Amino acid sequence: MADFLTLIPPEEARELLLSKVISSPVVKAEVDLLHALGRVSAEDILAPHPLPNFPRSTVDGFAVHARDTYGAAESMPAYLKLVGEVPMGDRPPLGIHSGEAMVIHTGGMVPEGADAIVMLEYVQQSRGEEIEVNRAAAIGENVILVGEDVVEGQVILAKGVKIRPAEIGGLAAFGISRLRVAKKVRVGLISSGDEVVPSAGDIRLGQVRDINSYSLAALIELSGGEPILYGIVPDHIDDLRSVTARALHECDVVLITAGSSASTRDMTAQVIDQIGVPGVLVHGINTKPGKPTILGVCDGKAVLGLPGNPVSALVNGMLFVVPLIEKLLGLPSGKPQATVPATLTVNLASQAGREDWQPVKLVAGKEGWLAAPIFGKSNLIFTLASADGLICIPPDSTGIGAGEQVDVYLI
Repeated sequence: MADFLTLIPPEEARELLLSKVISSPVVKAEVDLLHALGRVSAEDILAPHPLPNFPRSTVDGFAVHARDTYGAAESMPAYLKLVGEVPMGDRPPLGIHSGEAMVIHTGGMVPEGADAIVMLEYVQQSRGEEIEVNRAAAIGENVILVGEDVVEGQVILAKGVKIRPAEIGGLAAFGISRLRVAKKVRVGLISSGDEVVPSAGDIRLGQVRDINSYSLAALIELSGGEPILYGIVPDHIDDLRSVTARALHECDVVLITAGSSASTRDMTAQVIDQIGVPGVLVHGINTKPGKPTILGVCDGKAVLGLPGNPVSALVNGMLFVVPLIEKLLGLPSGKPQATVPATLTVNLASQAGREDWQPVKLVAGKEGWLAAPIFGKSNLIFTLASADGLICIPPDSTGIGAGEQVDVYLI
């Protein structure tokens, strides 16, 4: 077992953990398109046809031969014969020839022979079936060509992509109503501590409600995992070992949130060492909050011991659990996280050699966003609940001064 407080830089600890976890081939599940949001694609999907599969107008106007409008101006309009109207949702009744025009609406199919659309505001009805065009149109103007968005056979959704609303809309455009995605990563959650009681119901003085099971379960769901709650285990090593072994058998990842005392941390580390190999990899991360974090791998599966303090547990869940889930889902590593540039409002001190994560609130300023730190101990969950994001003070720094630009990692 690794010695506690042999502190490892978080980046090094994360790389070590991910390198020891065995990534099995992604298990596929089939879902309806409406239930695919946030899931990860399990295979490449190819376009069954071009999109659009017919030339379409992007405006309300008149389909024309562009060459018939060359030189047209308000002082010298081009005169064209109006021969009909394109019905929406159907083929044009006929094509057009030189000197002719046809009424067309946005999204309508461009009739055969036409190669441009003149916008409605540049056309006047002159007499009978004749129109005046007072602006020249270029070939292809206001027309979406066949396959301009997607060509037939193109990969429209690659394997290993987290599906967003745009991807769902794109698949719907091809009539794809079901698709194969990576099966959710099962993450077992165990809370331990004699003082911890279920969130629902009454509590006595000296007891605390289970926060971590709920906050971590939400983080897991948001990251594409499936949280499996194993309840609260008292501070007895045999009980913790039994429940953890069962969770390890049934899940892909196991998280244990333990109390803050050294004895409970040591008990978690002992259990991780006893239920699989190699056991504990890291016992102590050089970061704040979350220094007591334990990272282990048991027979290819990650087993983590997170601090009992809710802020520490959640922040380190973001640092270590989310990358684990992403790896097991087949997502590419190293994708940048959404940040907002902001100006720090007060001085923040830090211990050299330690990575600090500070909750902040974003406040609108005259020249952009301001990052106002929210100070509080790591056992106060509303320190994090009232924050918009976190800023990172790197280990090679002793702090950040007021007025400096920072990147706020949105949470």
